[in-house]
Amino acid sequence: MRLRLILLVAMTALTAACGGGEPDTSAAAADDGPAKPVASWGAEGGFVTATMNVLRPPRTVLYGDGLVIADASKQLTLTDAETDEVVARMQEYLGGQPPTAAPKPGAPSVTDVPDTVLGVRGKDGKMLEVRVPALEQLADFYPKQLLDAKKLMEGLATRAAAEGTDYVVARVRLVADEAPSAEGEPSPWPEGVPEPSGVVDPVWQKDVEGAAASAVTKAVPAGQEYGRSLFKTSSGETFVLAWRYLLPQE
Repeated sequence: MRLRLILLVAMTALTAACGGGEPDTSAAAADDGPAKPVASWGAEGGFVTATMNVLRPPRTVLYGDGLVIADASKQLTLTDAETDEVVARMQEYLGGQPPTAAPKPGAPSVTDVPDTVLGVRGKDGKMLEVRVPALEQLADFYPKQLLDAKKLMEGLATRAAAEGTDYVVARVRLVADEAPSAEGEPSPWPEGVPEPSGVVDPVWQKDVEGAAASAVTKAVPAGQEYGRSLFKTSSGETFVLAWRYLLPQE
């Protein structure tokens, strides 16, 4: 990477010295890779189905270029100033917190609910994450900073839903759940989409892009009812298909 950058700079300087046209920076941009998250809020664990566990995206992700993606379905772009403010506040709220927060003594026992996961990219460039078990149920037993961090990211999700646009990309995560006794008439497996292979335990998943992703989204429109997502493979097995759009870093 460093060598390629040096060569690129040298070629750009040589072109300028020879009176060439505008330098082509597309190669440099491509080397940057996908946008990096700088703040996030999500949930993990809890008593949920295997399909939901695989498909569940972060509730909100803020990227360094100001892009906000909520629930892998809505997006908006913040200004540089807004992005910097969110990151600074999240660093303040999460700084000094342990990797897994513990409620104050006397908190009641809460089971089968997801952990809240809050994250921010620190000044050292590393992502700091704090896991908070049962934050909503035990809000009074946790430091106020953790609640403030959740509210800040929750506000971005609400804003994205109200002011943003649909988040649509040509990359999706596909999940197939075996359903041999499900009611309803299964449709033929979508053409061009990989079929489940190997042992399905508990679900089969695959990330697809391009034509395969388009075939999935057309065959199983977002919001379809469970019974209408039945598909039969070429070998005669019946599955329920579900999917979501992939985030830039996935």
